[in-house]
Amino acid sequence: AAALRGKELGVEVILKATKVDGVYSADPLKNPHAVRYEHLTYEQVVREELKVMDLTAIGMCMENAVPILVFEFKREGNIERVVCGEPIGTWIGRGHRPKATGASA
Repeated sequence: AAALRGKELGVEVILKATKVDGVYSADPLKNPHAVRYEHLTYEQVVREELKVMDLTAIGMCMENAVPILVFEFKREGNIERVVCGEPIGTWIGRGHRPKATGASA
């Protein structure tokens, strides 16, 4: 639903708030050796079968070049950090995460 709505609204990014601080190679709550990714392409998510969103949503984001930012929502201040462009979580998309433009709260 988020990917479809994002496409319809022409959003710049989909923010995916989760209980972990990004996308990992395995479930970090079950595997202490899981590695967190700072940046992934859509193709990597599909190829490595990473549990970000369902494949239809990933495909829709890929077709429409809508990046996804996965971040932890329970950590105090993270929503503000994301909105201000701080480099938290995992960026999924064709290009690299844009640099913060100096926005302040």
